[in-house]
Amino acid sequence: MKKGVVIKSTGSQYLVQSENEAPLTCKIKGKFRLEDLQSTNPVAVGDCVMFHIDDQMEGEGVITEILERKNYIIRRSTNLSKQTQILAANIDQALLLATVNFPVTTTVFIDRFIASAEAYNIPVILVFNKVDRYDYRHFHEMENLMEVYNKIGYQTISISAKKQESLDDIKTLLENRVTLIAGHSGAGKSTLVNRLEPGLKLKTADISAAHNTGKHTTTFAEMHPFSFGGYVIDTPGIGGFGLVGIAKEELYHYFKEIFAASKNCRFHNCTHLREPGCAVKAAVDGGEIAYSRYASYISILMNKDEKYR
Repeated sequence: MKKGVVIKSTGSQYLVQSENEAPLTCKIKGKFRLEDLQSTNPVAVGDCVMFHIDDQMEGEGVITEILERKNYIIRRSTNLSKQTQILAANIDQALLLATVNFPVTTTVFIDRFIASAEAYNIPVILVFNKVDRYDYRHFHEMENLMEVYNKIGYQTISISAKKQESLDDIKTLLENRVTLIAGHSGAGKSTLVNRLEPGLKLKTADISAAHNTGKHTTTFAEMHPFSFGGYVIDTPGIGGFGLVGIAKEELYHYFKEIFAASKNCRFHNCTHLREPGCAVKAAVDGGEIAYSRYASYISILMNKDEKYR
């Protein structure tokens, strides 16, 4: 029996890296598929697993055990689906690549991702890409958004992966860490990874001019090593992000500024909707909490945003 880390998942096969050995293609025991029917895949990139080589499978391996995860980030892809998807496990931080345009990343999408990461104690760095394509209005909108998230306590960076602007700052943040990189298709994830590690040569594609949306170039999640230390987990573009495993009465815990203000609410079980003496609503009215953040909280709480965008 050997121990390794899953570095690629195709849904039916897994590439497992063990120490000082070449990656091995593995499959899983059938029982794993029955343990969590709500998950599209029981094994995630970043999982530490136990496996053995099966001579009857032409030298392929069989994963027999998934070791305890320190964390993971999970989503529900659509409101109508009961299935969930674990994007990655055992990560040190998440880098959310956002774009004010080309394509548009909504604040609801950003806030859903951040809330999910907060639920599993995963630090988030918010990176605004494609500044080389922004006009004055786009820059103004980006600066406003950066101010909102900086005020809450999140680190924000603006870059142009295409023109390799401000990438030294990114490299410093990624060094010697396992980082999940996520965002909409077309946000520039693969381009960014290629700029940081040119030898990887990940596939990239232009966004649709007609719909201003990206094309899926990364088909499966995969972990890549950086020559300067650390690993990046590149994920397929995410069209929507539905939260999983967060009770409605606990949702506000994962909005830092709402949680802080809630301590002054009149009622300890305040939902921050219509209750009198709500310190959160007062903070929104007073400009201390950004309305976009409060709107995202309400959207998630009321399940109004069916596509989770």
